[in-house]
Amino acid sequence: MRNVMNKSVAIFALAAVTTTPVLAAEQPVTINLHNKEIASILNLPEGVENPPVVLMMHGFTGSKNEFSIGGTEIGLYTFMADKLAQAGIASLRIDFTGSGESSGSWEDTRFSGQIADAVHAFDYLQTLPSVDGSRIGILGYSQGGLVGSHLAAVRPEANAVVLWAPVTNPVATYSTIMGVDKVAEGLATDADQSITADLSWGGQTTLKGGFFHELPLMSAAGAIASYPGPLRVIVGSKETIVAPQPIMGQQMLNYHKGAEDLVVLDSDHDFGAGASVDLAERELAPKTVEWFEANL
Repeated sequence: MRNVMNKSVAIFALAAVTTTPVLAAEQPVTINLHNKEIASILNLPEGVENPPVVLMMHGFTGSKNEFSIGGTEIGLYTFMADKLAQAGIASLRIDFTGSGESSGSWEDTRFSGQIADAVHAFDYLQTLPSVDGSRIGILGYSQGGLVGSHLAAVRPEANAVVLWAPVTNPVATYSTIMGVDKVAEGLATDADQSITADLSWGGQTTLKGGFFHELPLMSAAGAIASYPGPLRVIVGSKETIVAPQPIMGQQMLNYHKGAEDLVVLDSDHDFGAGASVDLAERELAPKTVEWFEANL
């Protein structure tokens, strides 16, 4: 992890314009660093000079826009980026290496690699002239919440952190998602051996043993203990994936020292957004925007 701890200079370029429609304030960005290309979307609020910015990190098997909400083609993170922009806050949502439009293979995904991607993206924002690189927030959902916790530990200058349903016990969570036997198989296999597992919500995924080897080594609570800034954790009381709640969310606060709170919503892991945008519109987005407005 030493390479993650060192500051890096990101060389970046705007991605080629595609025919895919995007919001007026949004622009695709590729962050180039060494042999990586991290696909991203930058959302700049109109009429705001040098705005603060939030780095958004997606969940397991997700991508930068996150899953579609309320039967629409709008992703949860696309929706959230628009809400931030309405409040005068810019955002950058990224595809981790191997996910979405970023370079690399999904099978090679590891927590340490995603943390490195997040650090590179954070450092990129500190150099970006169109935003205030001294006012950066972190937003992470599910596995992105675990990554966000580690990012906050590595970059404690982050001004505020919001974590949605962060993975706090990876062995337990991925045993729920992929099955206890499959996680045990992954832990016992070679780092480069591929493992295919059924997912609890349907479908399959294939990952190498190295992903499983890192499960017991990652601790969101342990990481967030090194972050002194404002932390808000938002969880659903009806969780079945990162469970039980609100205990797992409270664990984060028990280790964190600083301004903090825990928001418990009457929802499951996706905050009901897969079926309806109601809770996201009424509580999830306002509680998220509120925290960043107060602390960025």
